[in-house]
Parts: sequence; C-alpha cells; structure tokens
Amino acid sequence: MKIKKAVIPVAGLGTRFLPATKTVPKELLPIVDVPAIQYVVQEAVDSGISEVIFVTGRGKDGIEDHFDESPELEQVLEKRGQKEILKSLRQIAEMIEVVSVRQKKPLGLGHAIFCARDLVGNEPFAVLLSDDLIDGALPCIRQLLEIFEEKKESVIALRRVPDHEVQRYGIVQGKQLNNRLYEVENMVEKPHPKETPSRLAIIGRYILQPEIFSLLEKVTPGRGGEIQLTDGIAALARARKVYGYEFEGEHYDIGDKLGFVRATVAFALKRPDLEGQLREYLRSIINKK
Repeated sequence: MKIKKAVIPVAGLGTRFLPATKTVPKELLPIVDVPAIQYVVQEAVDSGISEVIFVTGRGKDGIEDHFDESPELEQVLEKRGQKEILKSLRQIAEMIEVVSVRQKKPLGLGHAIFCARDLVGNEPFAVLLSDDLIDGALPCIRQLLEIFEEKKESVIALRRVPDHEVQRYGIVQGKQLNNRLYEVENMVEKPHPKETPSRLAIIGRYILQPEIFSLLEKVTPGRGGEIQLTDGIAALARARKVYGYEFEGEHYDIGDKLGFVRATVAFALKRPDLEGQLREYLRSIINKK
C-alpha cells in the first residue's frame, strides 16, 4: 500500500525559545529565511506523500496560513514586479494538501498522534516531528518508506548517539539485521546512561501501522500526565514486527537552541548567495580567538 498521509504534530508551546515564541509559533522560526516547518513539509513532498495532517494547538493558525494562498500579498508583489518572490509563495501554497486537527490539551506526543486518527483512517501513515531537521541526499522519510515497502511493517528512524546523550531520547533495543536495519525488541524512554540498552536513539521520523491508534488509547499516562508515543510503539512491537533504520543524513535538533543555530549555519552554507561571505565571516571569528 502506498503511504499518502503524514502527521506533523505542531501543538507544542515552544517554551525553550521564549520570548521569540510568545506570539510566533516555534515552527515558523526561520532557518535563514525559510520557516523550519517548510523544510519538514518539503521532506514529505519529496518522499511522495500527498497530504499533511497538522496536529495544532491554540495560537498555531499561522502554520496553516503559511501553506495557504495570500491574494493581497501576491497582488502587491505582482504590482512591484517581484516575480521570483511571488513564484516562491505560490509554490508553497501549491506544494501539498494540508488539513489540521486540534489537540486541545498538551497530553504528550502519543496523544497528539492519537488526535489524528479520524483523518488518517485505517491505513499506514508517516509521522514527522518538526523539531528534527534531517539533511540527506535521500529524504529520511523516503528511506523509511523503502524499508516499509519491502517489509510491510512499521519503521522508525534511528541515530547512534554518545553515551551522555541517551537520556535525551527514546532508546531502542533490537536485533541487528544488516548494517543499518534492526528488528525492534524493546524501547526505553530517556534512560540513564548506565542503564541504557543501546545507543540507538529514536529520531522524529516514523512509518506506522494504523493499529498504533488502538494501542495509544490504552497507554497509561506517564510523568506529567503525558501519553508517550514510545510506549505505543513498544506495544506495537509486541504485537507485530517493528523495524528501526539508521538513516543516512545530517540531523539537527532544532528544538534545542544550539541545534537551531547549527542548522541555520549549515543551511546558509548551502546557499550560493550566502556561502562565500559567511565562510569569510566564520574564519574571521575563529582568527580573533
């Protein structure tokens, strides 16, 4: 079955980026001049997905607006002869079909995914977390889709992390099948480094079978009353096979301030209009030390 839908949770408050996120959704903070969420949606588009389901919260209307038409702005740009900018705005509005559902209470990532159940229906679907930007020759979610097309089972993205970082992630314990592919046997949410079963961290890209919804409905809320997606996937792995894949590409955790800065610099260095001057500036900073 071809996967057509992707769920992107965007209901988080973005408190780590206050005061910037007091009135602007963190997903719209720009990586240079492109909102972070646009990179995530573009990954879905480039992977062949045709519909994005945003799980939103209060104050997040601007995210949907970004992917909508803006007749007044387009009219102004047309009058000014700013054809390239006008073309880029129209491409954003036409890139994919966008629908949304509201997560009324912040009850965790698992609950956010559960909120999309009626829009997803009884079919496998992708999940992309907006705090994770992954820059690779082949989009990360496309890499997972290729595994899904072969195995017909759920697939989660993995990255090997240093010991001191395991307590920031859900960690997978599994049987290695080849260089990058694992059969998931268990998952632990944010373990202590001395108790971690591995250093394979779950990164925010998933292909999930629809059974995940009934399992999430039964998950017991944990710390803070939150329903963890990791717990739902662990239950799914006990019922049927779940695979983990060490994706190829550079990962940026833009939910973290340093990760956001790293992503901004890395993506700016890929821009022909910025790369030369930025390298010169970075060299001048290093030489001052």
